Amino acid sequence: MDFIEVEKDKGIATLKLRRGKVNALNGTVIDQLRESLKALESDSETTSVVLTGTGKFFSFGFDIPEFLSFTKEEFTDYLINFTDLYTYLFLYPKPVVAALNGHTIAGGCMLALACDNRVMVAGKAKISLNEIAFGSSVFAGSTEMLRFLVGNANATKILYSGAMYSAEEAMSLGLVQDILTEDNLLVQAKAIALDLSLKHPPAFTSIKSLLRKPIAEDIVKRERASISEFVDIWYSEPTWANLQNIKIN
Repeated sequence: MDFIEVEKDKGIATLKLRRGKVNALNGTVIDQLRESLKALESDSETTSVVLTGTGKFFSFGFDIPEFLSFTKEEFTDYLINFTDLYTYLFLYPKPVVAALNGHTIAGGCMLALACDNRVMVAGKAKISLNEIAFGSSVFAGSTEMLRFLVGNANATKILYSGAMYSAEEAMSLGLVQDILTEDNLLVQAKAIALDLSLKHPPAFTSIKSLLRKPIAEDIVKRERASISEFVDIWYSEPTWANLQNIKIN
C-alpha cells in the first residue's frame, strides 16, 4: 500500500503523508518517503518540495502500538532508518517546506524540523516534542535540529516540558514561521517553495550546506549512541508501562 501521495505542479512536488487517521510513522512510511524524496532529487523538473499530511494530523509520530511487538534489535533498526531519513531531509539539496495541516507530534515534529520552512494551520492543531511526557528521550539529531531553529533556551523549554503548543505559541518559539487558514495552507506553502526555488539552485544548495552540514556531521557522530540510550529508556519498566496506554484510533 502506498502511504505517500505525490502531486506535481509547475516544478513543485507535494508529498502527502496518508496513513490512517493520524499518519503514524512506521518502517514502510519511512522507506516510501525516502524513495519519493530520492526520486524527486534526481528529477530535473522538480525544483522544490512541500511535505504535508492529510486530515487532522500532519503526523502523530511513531506507530507505538506496532512497535510494542518489536525486539530491541528490530526497534533499533527502525530508529536508525528514521534518523537517517531526517538527516537526509535536513541536508536535502532542494527547498522543502512543511505544511503542517494538523497535529505534529514527536517523530512527526522531527520530520518538520528537518525542513527549510514550516507553516502551520490555525485552530486546534498542536505541535510537540512530547517524549518526556511519557518517559521517553529524543535523539541527538532531533535535539540539534531543534537547537538550530529555536536556540538553546527555547529548545530546553520545549524538550523539558513536553508541552503541546498551539500554532501561535509555536510561532513565538520559532518552531513555525507562519500561521494560515486551512484553505490557504498549501497555497502559501507552495508560494514559499516557489520563492526559494527561484533562487539560483547551486547557490541555494551551497548556502544550505554551509548552514547545515556542520550540524549534520556532528549529528552523525553522536546519533548511534543516542539511539542506544533511547532504546534503553524506551524498554525500561516505567516507560514501557506508559507506552501500553498509548492508542491510535
